Parts: sequence; C-alpha cells; structure tokens
Amino acid sequence: MQREIFKRLLLMIENEQPAAVVTVLEAKESAPGKPGFKMLVDQEGNATGNVGGGLIEATLIREAVEAIKENTPKIGTYKLDEESVGGIGMLCGGEITAFIDVVAPKESLVIAGAGHIAQPLASMAKILGFNVLVLDDREDFCNKERFSTADRCLVGDIGENLSSLNITANTYVVIITRGHIHDEIALEKTVNSKAAYVGMIGSKKKVNSIFQNLLKKGFRKDDLERAYAPIGLDIGAKTPEEIAISILAEIVLIKNKKGVCSYKHMQLER
Repeated sequence: MQREIFKRLLLMIENEQPAAVVTVLEAKESAPGKPGFKMLVDQEGNATGNVGGGLIEATLIREAVEAIKENTPKIGTYKLDEESVGGIGMLCGGEITAFIDVVAPKESLVIAGAGHIAQPLASMAKILGFNVLVLDDREDFCNKERFSTADRCLVGDIGENLSSLNITANTYVVIITRGHIHDEIALEKTVNSKAAYVGMIGSKKKVNSIFQNLLKKGFRKDDLERAYAPIGLDIGAKTPEEIAISILAEIVLIKNKKGVCSYKHMQLER
C-alpha cells in the first residue's frame, strides 16, 4: 500500500496538486492504527492508504484537508473513546498520535508584460523562491538576456499564452503589459482562474474603464473584485524597483494570509 501512496504522491507533485501525508507515530492500547501506517489525502478529501479506518480515519482526513488549506503541518493526539475529553466517539479505546505533513507545489509568478517593472519584479520574485514565467508578444523584450533569473520566457499572443497555462491555486498573476488593451485581455483571461492572486497595474481611471468593458462582456462585479487593481501596497513607490517591491509585498501578504479580508476591503476602497 505504501508503494501506491508514493506513486500517487509523485503524480500529484508532477501535476502541481497539494497533498497531505498522514503518518501514525504512536498507538496505545487497542488503537486500530499502528506506528508507520500512512495515508495520502488530497485537497478534496480523497484518500489512499489507511491509518486504522472508522472515525479516526475520517477525523484525520478532515484534519489533513484543513492542513492543506492552511499549508501548515501539524501533529495531534486523538483519544479513541467516548468518555475522555476530546474523545472522537470510537469504542475501541486507546489513542493515536499522528503527524500530518503538507506537500505543497512551489508558488509560481506569472508576469504578463516584459517592460521596465517586470525586470526587477522577476529578479526579486526569484529571491523569494517563486518559479517565474515572463510573457510578452515582443521577442526583443521577452528573452533570457533581459530576464536571466526567470525560469521561462514565453513569446507570443498574451491572451493565447495565458489561456494555455495551467494556472493553479499556487499561481500569482501580475498584469503589467505595455498598454490598456493588453492589460484588459490579460485580466479577461485570468480573473476567473484558480490563481491565488491576480493584480493589474493602472490608475483608478484606467482600472474602472477596463472593469466597465468586462462587465459589458458578461463578467460579474464579484468576478472583478478578485483583481487587485491598482496593484501593489501603497508605499509611495515611484521607481520600477520600488513598484516591484510594492507588488511583491502585496503578494506575500496574500500568500501568507495575513489580514487578507481587512486588507482586501481597504484595497477596494482606494
């Protein structure tokens, strides 16, 4: 069974799917699970392997899904009876201590637009550990000479290239193209994606104009409120490097889930 667990885990890693590996560390008295029992859980709660079955398994699946959502490993002890404080309602008695380890895909930063802000943004994002993809329709701008730290430079129609990408919940999208039309196309292709973050550069007037155009195309207001626009934290940034810092600071804030709700409300009121 462990072979099947690791085969599925490898496949999930290749497909950039988050997973949790549950391992029984200690089992006391008549606990059904034994030390070393493993179970692989995906973000939907589907499991491979077992840690004892019954309510303890259902409990650990729920805990694993929560750990995936929070991207935080955890260790816990579970009493397998009805009488003890914290008991989960089983009749066999005993207790199990289990470790839930989270295997999360590496975060990716997609930069739509290869202009002057994109260069420091790509370099700084790489320092933070992101996989960096830069795309543009101009080969003389989007190339490895200008973006030596980027993992990939993709040249071609911006809308078509964005549509072809596997954008997951670990993808962060920054829209900083050279013009209004390209920004609108990029937002149209990504705002309803699974991306953890979609940010678009521009003044309030430009952002409002693009939003109005997309509303006419059938997008809902709720869809557009997912976009962080104008982009970046308000730190009074002026240079390309300072703007890149403001964008990455916003992304890190969202990635680490620190005050997201209150921050989003504040950002929408800007």
